[in-house]
Order: sequence, then C-alpha cells, then structure tokens
Amino acid sequence: MVRLILVLGDQLLPGLRALREGDPARDVVVMAEVMGEAGSVPHHPKKIAFLFAAMRKFAARLQEAGWQVAYSRLDDPENSQSIVGELLRRAAESGAVEVLATEPGDWRLIAALEESPVPVHLFEDDRFLCSHAEFDAWAEGRKELRMEYFYREMRRRTGLLMEGGKPAGGQWNFDAENRKPPPGAVEFDGPLRFEPDETVRAVLDIVAERFAGHFGTLEPFWFPTEENAVQAHFEHWLAAGLPRFGDYQDAMMAGQPFMYHAVIGQYLNAGLLEPLAICRQVEAAWQAGRVPLNAAEGFIRQVIGWREYVRGVWFRAGPDYEARNALDAHRPLPALYWGAPTAMACMGAVVAQTRDEAYAHHIQRLMVTGNFALLAGLDPAEVQEWYLAVYADAYPWVEAPNVVGMTLFADGGLLASKPYAASGAYIDRMSDYCGGCAYAVKDKTGPNACPFNLLYWHFMDRQRARLGRNARLRQVYATWDRMDPARRETVLAEAEAWLARLDAGEVV
Repeated sequence: MVRLILVLGDQLLPGLRALREGDPARDVVVMAEVMGEAGSVPHHPKKIAFLFAAMRKFAARLQEAGWQVAYSRLDDPENSQSIVGELLRRAAESGAVEVLATEPGDWRLIAALEESPVPVHLFEDDRFLCSHAEFDAWAEGRKELRMEYFYREMRRRTGLLMEGGKPAGGQWNFDAENRKPPPGAVEFDGPLRFEPDETVRAVLDIVAERFAGHFGTLEPFWFPTEENAVQAHFEHWLAAGLPRFGDYQDAMMAGQPFMYHAVIGQYLNAGLLEPLAICRQVEAAWQAGRVPLNAAEGFIRQVIGWREYVRGVWFRAGPDYEARNALDAHRPLPALYWGAPTAMACMGAVVAQTRDEAYAHHIQRLMVTGNFALLAGLDPAEVQEWYLAVYADAYPWVEAPNVVGMTLFADGGLLASKPYAASGAYIDRMSDYCGGCAYAVKDKTGPNACPFNLLYWHFMDRQRARLGRNARLRQVYATWDRMDPARRETVLAEAEAWLARLDAGEVV
C-alpha cells in the first residue's frame, strides 16, 4: 500500500525521521510550496526564496536517491496552496490512505495535520539532541527552568568540551570573557557568498512577483541553498570567524551586520546542518589549538544549550505559551519596525540591516529591538509576529520562547530570571551606534535624552507591582527610590510625552 511522506521546508535532510520510516520502492514523498505557509505571516522575501530554492534542490536529491517525489511549485495551477490540501491531492492521485510526517515546530501546522482527512502519523523530530521526554524529565519538579543547568546536562550527555568528567578549562561557562565592546575594525570578511544558479534565479523571479509587498530586500541574494555549499559556508567561518567570535559575540557595529558570527541559524533550522556534527567540528578546532576555549564554548552553548533549551520550553509549555502577556503590554508595534524613519541610530541600524539581510545577531535582537519593545510595552503577539516575519532563521519553536520569555518577560519568569531591560548605557558600551545618534546617550532627561534612558525607568516604575519582589531587581528599585522625587517626576513625565509622540506616529 502506498503511503505519503511529508517533507516540510525546514526538514531538508536525508535522515529525516519520516524518510527513515518510509520505503522508496512504494512510498511517495510530498513537498509543497504553498501560500498557506509562505503567507502565514509576511515572511521576508529572502527567507521565502531560500526555502523554496533549498526545497527544490532537496527534492532533486531525493529523486536521485530513488524516491518518487510529488513536488508542488507555488505557480502550479493545480496547487491548493495549503499543506493539507496538497496531501489530499496527492492521496487522490496515488491512492495513499496514510501520511508519514515528522513533527513540525509550529502549533498551527501540528493542529492542521492532526485534523487532516487523510490520517497523518507524526513522528518526533529527532534531529534535536534532547527528546520531549528527556526535557520533561529534566524539567519535572523544577520551579524555574534555567538554561545554565540544562546546558551542563547536555555537555555531560554529549561529552563536548569535557575532560575526565569535568568541563574543559575548569568551568562550564566563559560568558564573562565574551562581552568585549566593538573592536576598532572587524578582521573577518563575513559569510561566504554564492551567486544564484538557475534554480535560485527561477525562485527569485517568482518571489519578486508574488511577495513584492513583504518587508525586506530580495536581492542581492547570496545564501547557499544546498548541503555542500552550506558546509563550505560553515567551514569558511570556522577557519576565519570563530577565533574571535567569543570575544566579540555581543558587540555591535554600524555597517558590520555579521561581525564574527557564523550566520548559520537558517541552515541549521532547515536541516542543512546537523547540530552535533558542527559542534564536533568546533570542538576539534579548539583541541587543535586553532581557536580559544571561550570561542568554542560560546558557540557550543548556543547550539546544544540555548537552542535545545528553548525548543524544550516551547513544547512543554504548549500552544497557549505564545499568547502569554504577563506584563500586560498592549502598545501596537510602531511603524519604525517596518522601516519608518527614526532618530534612534541603534533602532534604525538594526531594522535596516534586518530589511537587507533577513538577519541580526542575538544581541541586536535582544538588546536593541527587543529591549525597546519591552521598555515601550509593545504587545507580545505583534512583536512575535514581527520577529517571525523578518528573520530567515525564525520558526515558532525558536522564535516564541526567545520573544515571549527572554525578550519580553511575557511568560512571567518561566524562562528568564529577570527582564532583560537596559538603558542607553548598555547599547553605548556594546556598540558604536550612539556616536552618530540624534539623541545624547549620556543625557538622562531633557530634549536630547536617549529614549532608552527615559523608558527604562518608566518601565521599572509602571511594572513595580509585578517586578518589585524580584531579587535581581532589588538594587534597581533601591536606586530609583533614592532618586530625588522631582527628578523621578521629570523622568516619568518626559517618558510619557515621548511615548505619546510614538503613539501619534511622529518620527522619534
């Protein structure tokens, strides 16, 4: 009996669980470019182009390996434009009465597959190193799910950077060494770039036609779109970027969107890189003396620590997690997130970079666009949709915990021990943005005061009932209480006036 095997656009590896369960001699692989997914939010055109091109090349690879592949292109007039619709169409063509699929990282799509008229057997996605059951076993009974303790368990399990049962270098975490301010110059030429081939060019044409209204610049398009090219991209960074990645992974510079970062999230999340394999390569580079320990540990922590951890939190918390709003924030997302003019140099730089590259590194996302969203009280649902739309590596399983938990503290502290709120001083210390800004980062009040300075205290004051007992914020509130009452009133009044200008659509 014929079965259908569903392969989604972020599941592009030959060892995918559903493919392992299938039989090339009788089963049909279904892959589909559909508006129901590409238009579920206004995804960045570069992200759509990357996925469609990578899907087409992966389908060809499966065919070469002996699989029968039913591939639906976006412009196919018979395309139903939904995943379930294409499963129904292919079932009618082939006579299949069952679908094998690997669990998506999107509750919306999981629900659609579970309700499909053609029965779908969902296998757990074992591309990840920690299963749902293993994460639940670790989390059970813990009042707080702190990544650091999960990460240590993953180090022990994988053996990465372990020596005789102890962490290499005598400590688990070298984050304190990974916070250097921006250097005078970046000595890494950035990601390896690839010229569009015939397949990519055909995809670029259809994306330009169908998604012209989406935020983001489509060309120049340089992403690798197949496994060997992605591996070359990674090895280029491994040799030239990783040695200084640790030192400067939190630094931000105008005109340097990539710094020393690997820029591999979109390839890892789509299945074109395997997490344990690339961590082994990084470990080997450290063992060979080519990179310092703080660089290797910082990278490995992001992959087997943070990445696995946020996925575990997302699945354990369930579909309602994305609707949490513990700080009762409801301000609409302002137009500056979509490229409207702003006098804030940091926000302007990160949004422009996001528009052009579909990329910003973790500190740009957390401490610039995310910090602003937290301080200004932006609605978590709208902020989530923005992050999901504009970044090439964003999928709900990874985006939602980073936004709801880490960035906005909207889960009330399940993921983070305190809100990642910061004044302009942090951005000034970790970037060169402030030097060219219309606002004065040293000014706490007055017409030129940095908005982050005003909004920081406004946020702390309005959230005191919710955050005042947080032990990590005790000193913050003590500083606020010691401030002269007249000065506090000035800060709050000026913050309110600034937010009123933001709400009115003025350039701020």
